[in-house]
This record gives sequence, structure tokens and C-alpha cells, in this order.
Amino acid sequence: MPSKSRARDILEFAALFFLLYLLTQFALRHFFPQQFGVENGSTGVVFQMQDATVKGGHHPVAVINNYTESPVILEDRCPLPPFEVSRKEGDEFVQMEAEEIVLPCVPLGQVEPGAKVVYELAPWKYSLFSKNGTYRLTLPSVLDAEGKVIATEFTISPPGSITKMFRAFITKPFLNLLILIASYMPGKSLALAIIILTLLVKLILFIPTQHGLEGQRKLQALQPKIDALKQKYKDEPQRVQQETMKLWKEYKVNPFQSCLPILIQFPILIGLFYVIRDGSILELSRHLLYGPNQELSWTFGTNFFGMDLTQPSKLFFPPLLVIMQFAQMKLSFAIAKKKKGKDVDKKPESSQQQTQQKVMLYGLPLMIGFFALQFPTAVSLYWGVSTLFAIGQQLVVNRKEL
Repeated sequence: MPSKSRARDILEFAALFFLLYLLTQFALRHFFPQQFGVENGSTGVVFQMQDATVKGGHHPVAVINNYTESPVILEDRCPLPPFEVSRKEGDEFVQMEAEEIVLPCVPLGQVEPGAKVVYELAPWKYSLFSKNGTYRLTLPSVLDAEGKVIATEFTISPPGSITKMFRAFITKPFLNLLILIASYMPGKSLALAIIILTLLVKLILFIPTQHGLEGQRKLQALQPKIDALKQKYKDEPQRVQQETMKLWKEYKVNPFQSCLPILIQFPILIGLFYVIRDGSILELSRHLLYGPNQELSWTFGTNFFGMDLTQPSKLFFPPLLVIMQFAQMKLSFAIAKKKKGKDVDKKPESSQQQTQQKVMLYGLPLMIGFFALQFPTAVSLYWGVSTLFAIGQQLVVNRKEL
């Protein structure tokens, strides 16, 4: 029997972990399409966009898959992009030429047989793609099986009202505050600015976060009594609900106390994430800068102990974040285990509860480590500082008497 139970636990853990992975991948592809390419078709040269609809303020990203046996050779057109760009005016597409570039132009060169190339059109973000509308990119001198020039289309659409509000009240203030902090740092250090900004935000959110952790602590301390009710009235779900509400009232526990503060701070932390992910290259953030910062005479210093903050970290941060996130999750479950030790008559946790805790304890840290491989090191630095602060805050809560 124990071996069967253990096998069932492993299967449940694997299923939940796989589900968490799929949901995470879906969210990443939906919210961060530039990090994940899309492949359609398996023959010839496939030319497409990572995102067929680009929100105003972002830049388009093109993808070329070469499924032929010959290299696709494109001429060096710098400072123009490697593709011919045209925008739809009326019923026709009118070819465009760039007046300026905000980043160095990198020639595409050639795409080897069986290779895939992702090309970001960020240098021409403001000169070619600043207006809303339908655009067409054409690969010069590359023909498909029917002898037609290969092309792909996409649309730049205006940001919605929610995005505008998000940028106005969260993204813009954070980015310009990051610039202000960096302006006082040695070498205009982006790393020091990220650390200080993250700590400032965490301090501002300290009280609501502490309130949420206190609520979580109370719920965990009460969990053994709730589990006993479920066992006692296992065939009466309505009675379980009634008795649970009585317990909450008796011990003055508000179940929303632990989640409401998280909902309040969630958009702020997401906004900070976007700022650090996208704002490290100021040339691509003109639309988010206040007047005095439009013409800065400097750029961020992006070196951090030999690592480029604009590039993903492959060795240092991924394992470090896994360890830190594991420690934070371990501390968050410490209250429940401490209470369990005091309640000698408490029956063992259900298999479902154990599996859910294992997914959170082991699955979430692994997911964070996986994300660290995908995003710039600046994001990992932000997440590391935020997690370290959260560990300290959780330690303070855990030391209080139950």
C-alpha cells in the first residue's frame, strides 16, 4: 500500500507540475511574444512575424526559417533594415525609408539551411514604425515556389485604455525614477539603480505585504482545525462551510486578508518588471520618458560583475534564484508545519495537500530558474533582490508566536 500511495503522489506531482508548465508557457507566449518564436510550415523559406499585431510603443520582430538546402543570402542594406518596408495607405502599400536609427544596424547576412533567424527591428522603431497601420516586410530577391517575392504583413495598433493608464501611472514614473537614481550612481550603474528602486518599492509595499503575510500566517495556523472539520463532516460539504466560517469568526480570521494586499501590489510589481526588462535600453523607451529625460547625454552602465544586464544570465542567476525561491517557499510553509507539530491529535495531511505543497515548493523555484534563462540579467537581479527582501519579511512573521 505505501508503494502505491507513493506512486500516486509522484504521478499527481508530475501532472500538476506539467500543468503549471503549460500554463506558464501559455502566459509567456501571450504576454512576452518577443521571447518565443513561432514556426509555421516545414518547407521552403518561411518568413513571418513573431506577433501579427504589435501594440504601439513596441517594435516588430521578424522570423525567417530556412527549410531549403541552400542558404538564403540577403544584402547588407544598413542603415536600412534587411527587409523592404512598406506601409498601407488607402488600398496600396507605399515603400518607406528610414530617416534615423536608434541602435546600431546589424546586417542579417545569410540564413543557413535548416536555420532559424529572429531579427528585431528595434533600430527603426521610431523612424519606420511610429505610426499605427498595416505594414508589409519583403525579403529582397527571395522567391517562393510560385516565383513570388516572399513577404509578411503585420499591424501596429494603438494601446488600449488600460495600457495607457498602466503606462501613465506605473511604467513611466518607475522608468524615470530609475533614470533619476542611476544619474547619481557611479558610472550610471543600472545594477545599483535596480537594487535601490526595488528596495524602495518593497518598502512602500511593506505594510500591505506584511498585512497579507499576517493573514496567511493566521490561516495556516488554523488549517489543522479546518482539516479536522473536513474529516468530521466529510459527507456534509455545507456543514463544513458553515463550521469553517464559525472558526474564522471565532479566531478573527479574514480569508481575504492574505490575498487582497497581493492584488493591490501585483500591478505595481508587474510594472516594475516591465520597466527593468524593457527600460534598460533608453533609446527604445523614448515614448515613456518625461521631457527632461528625452535628450540624455548618457546611457546606463550595464556591467554587473562581468555580466551584461541586457543579456540573459546562463550560469549565475538561474541556480541562485532557484535556491532563493525554494527558501522563500520553505519559510512560507513553516507556520503550518510548526502548528502541525503542536497538534499531536491532528491527522496526516491529505495526499492532495501534500502534492500541492510539493508543486509550490519544488515546481515554482524551477520555473523561476527557467525564466531567468530567458530574460535579461537585469530582470533576474530585480527578482533576486525582491526575493531576498521577501525572505527577510517572512522570517519576521514566522518568529511571532502562533
